[in-house]
Amino acid sequence: MAVTQTLTQEIQQILEKLSIKEENPSYSTGQQFGSTHEGSEAKEIFSPVDGALIANVKMADEAAYHKVIEQAQQAFETWRMVPAPRRGEIVRQIGQKLREYKEPLGKLVTYEMGKIYQEGLGEVQEMIDICDFAVGQSRQLYGFTMHSERPSHRMYDQYHPLGIVGIISAFNFPVAVWSWNAMLAAVCGNVCVWKPSEKTPLTAIACQHIVAQVLQENNLPEGIFNLIIGDAKIGALMSNDRRIPLISATGSTRMGKKVGEAVGARLGRSLLELGGNNAIILTENANLEMAIRATVFGAVGTCGQRCTSTRRLIVHENVYEEVKNRLLKIYPNLPIGNPLDEKILVGPLIDQQAAENFTAALQKVQQEGGRLLTGGEILQGEAYRGGHYVTPAIVEAEAHYETVQEETFAPILYLIRYQGSVEEAIQLHNAVSQGLSSAIFTTNMLEAETFLSHRGSDCGIANVNIGTSGAEIGGAFGGEKDTGGGRESGSDAWKVYMRRQTNTINYSTALPLAQGIKFEF
Repeated sequence: MAVTQTLTQEIQQILEKLSIKEENPSYSTGQQFGSTHEGSEAKEIFSPVDGALIANVKMADEAAYHKVIEQAQQAFETWRMVPAPRRGEIVRQIGQKLREYKEPLGKLVTYEMGKIYQEGLGEVQEMIDICDFAVGQSRQLYGFTMHSERPSHRMYDQYHPLGIVGIISAFNFPVAVWSWNAMLAAVCGNVCVWKPSEKTPLTAIACQHIVAQVLQENNLPEGIFNLIIGDAKIGALMSNDRRIPLISATGSTRMGKKVGEAVGARLGRSLLELGGNNAIILTENANLEMAIRATVFGAVGTCGQRCTSTRRLIVHENVYEEVKNRLLKIYPNLPIGNPLDEKILVGPLIDQQAAENFTAALQKVQQEGGRLLTGGEILQGEAYRGGHYVTPAIVEAEAHYETVQEETFAPILYLIRYQGSVEEAIQLHNAVSQGLSSAIFTTNMLEAETFLSHRGSDCGIANVNIGTSGAEIGGAFGGEKDTGGGRESGSDAWKVYMRRQTNTINYSTALPLAQGIKFEF
């Protein structure tokens, strides 16, 4: 891997501190990061900030893939025998290392992915938070006891680790989503094989070096946390591999259906976090000051490239014009540019394809009858040279438009008017195939409770008086319908990384059968 000299001084420092440099032979071992086997290819990684070449990264081939899996299998034999609280202690140390590297690693996230620096720091903080959560969870992997119908019998449930957990992550959260899965999977006794997005491998390599330091300091095998950089072929190998009981995949619905089909065909488990077409309902009883702030962050944060980004704003007709006018005053003044500049709120799209998708969606929705109110430009000029910068767009639209029904991973906000009751707004809200995050702004308790009731939001996440973005570690994260049904991070999401076993113990000298069956001979 060759790193160019265009990185900022802070980013160079983290690369050097983590020994990520061209002359480092540990990079291309074919076991953790990539492959040196004949036929392996190098991929150029460009920053969306300025278009500069960040690195040339070796892509793993099939031979390298199998070495990674074999290494993980061997490490599992050791790791599963480590007591869960001790596994939690290792994760605690990983969290401490992440604290040490928070600032430079946050800048690396920003430079490689394009989200603003505050969001880059926030992503690293999510990793730290899930480590803290997992440490506590390591002492709370509870089973349950049940009363047997047979005398002198005891019954209970317990949980065992699965083995290898495969993690396929997306570019928009290049490290946080991996940590959600990996840290909980680790305290449960599993080992992990991580395939990051091929668009953002450098931050993954940085995290792998941080973890490797902790494993070395504790004399543990490196195969507990494994990293393999490759294209869709590696993802397909993982999905079809019976040695991986669970695949956790984050990405588009299209990708998730392929993963789910492959894993399901071998009767494996999949945890899918897929597309989101998230909406906020603003009733006539909404606090508009709060609602506008939440809407703008949800719609333009990460340049609209969050799975929880706000894409639809369903507004009661009595406040519709006021909401529209206030948004039209804010949007043209949003600071757009280099996300390492702390004054900037909107960074670039990830690549040229994302910019083309942005433009195509706007053209299509206007052909369907939508009205572009502001934004939608591809920015040119010296300040934007090499990057893929756009002006966030607002479109007046109808809920049934095909484009509105789809997820465009870009900063497009569709304004949709509704009349009448909150039930009408909820009907519009639920009339899409995705079901990740949702929100309502209202000071009316009846409207809020209706939104959270059985006849309310059909999403995995439903918020009142906060936006669709910014989930906390403590709650399980995931969605329904085309979002895939997976749950990761907090609450009792740890159970997906374990297999459940029911145990019955007979502490008598008799052998009664259940249901009173008599079988004498």
